[in-house]
Amino acid sequence: MLNLNIENIQAIGTLFDYIGVAIMLAGILISTFIVIKHFHMRWRGAKIYDSYRKDLARSILLGLEFIVAGDIIRTISSGVNITSIVALAGIVLIRSFLAAEFELEVTGRWPWQRKAKAKASKKSKSKSKSKSKKSSAKRK
Repeated sequence: MLNLNIENIQAIGTLFDYIGVAIMLAGILISTFIVIKHFHMRWRGAKIYDSYRKDLARSILLGLEFIVAGDIIRTISSGVNITSIVALAGIVLIRSFLAAEFELEVTGRWPWQRKAKAKASKKSKSKSKSKSKKSSAKRK
């Protein structure tokens, strides 16, 4: 059986931090490799720059997810006090702000705008289907 004492749980939280940092570093290396490859393929200007920024933002955001998870694990497993809760709340707020900013960078929309657009496109598709059914019924 696993011996899940507080020290082991704290170590798991720290492991999540290391995984998050590794993801960020790997994302930076992979994104840079891709940019070099695109540069050799004669991509230039805004296209290569936008691609690089989006790839970096995705890797940073994924790494932050793991770091926040590690902080949550350590905060819950340690003696909960007001200082640790305030620190965790600050980290989550910063991460949430960065996630919204990265979403804007990557997709060009705020996170809540994507859902509204998806709903609107579903409504327009269902309206067009019902119109086509009506027009085909009129033809018969």
